[in-house]
Amino acid sequence: QVQLVESGGGLVQAGGSLKLSCAASGRTGSTYAMGWFRQAPGKERDIVAAISRSGSRTYYRDSVKGRFTISRDNAKNTVYLQMNSLKLEDTAVYYCAADHINGRLAVVPAGYIYWGQGTQVTVSS
Repeated sequence: QVQLVESGGGLVQAGGSLKLSCAASGRTGSTYAMGWFRQAPGKERDIVAAISRSGSRTYYRDSVKGRFTISRDNAKNTVYLQMNSLKLEDTAVYYCAADHINGRLAVVPAGYIYWGQGTQVTVSS
């Protein structure tokens, strides 16, 4: 099993920045791509960004391109999401997820088997 723990969420004014972290523990050798998802009240859980195991491939949803950066430190078993120029519509619970299948970069929740508990990000005006 793999455990994922997110941190770094909070309340920030529009235009501000936050950096989320996701620390993995357990059988981390069985994980490959990592993703950040978000879910606002009454909405589906959507991909925000994803990164391959090596970090050579990344994916961003259109609305965060140029504002968010996903990265990972495999030595620390940690993935990060740097969020800049935050907007009201970025308000959501952010979840970290890990895939157990090598070679793919999934962009839907069904592509990930391990999930964190989520961290709230609230952007105020």
